[in-house]
Amino acid sequence: MAIAHQHREHSGPGLIDAARDALVAAGEQWTEMRADVFAALAAQTRPVSAYDVAETVSAAQERRIAANSVYRILDLFVRTNLARRVESANAYVANSHPGCRHDCIFLICDSCGRVVHADDDALTGALVAAARKAGFADVRPVVELRGHCADCAREG
Repeated sequence: MAIAHQHREHSGPGLIDAARDALVAAGEQWTEMRADVFAALAAQTRPVSAYDVAETVSAAQERRIAANSVYRILDLFVRTNLARRVESANAYVANSHPGCRHDCIFLICDSCGRVVHADDDALTGALVAAARKAGFADVRPVVELRGHCADCAREG
């Protein structure tokens, strides 16, 4: 049985407001460029690369935005819990509850690319405890499980 904690899921303008508030609370500035990058990321239904985000922001701003600039912003978003990096896909997803600090488990569909996150504090806590026992500090579990989502499994 998964042990989950309670958090509030945000979407739409509420998600952007929550992200802004979380970034400012972390001592960072919510600039126009950061707002545009977060809005582009939050509008996606699948994990996207920094290049995808750069293209979206470039189109919105009607000027070329370098992927390197977007990478720096996405790295900041990951550090401040506004976004999550799907390691195996080198892609990013907006965190729908940016004020909540926890490790999550990604469930990735090999057919459609959908990514769902699951919370299991007992599992991720056990991973952190094992790492600490081995002498590691400041560990961040990255757990990704691949398979087929319920929709794709029904189609197959």
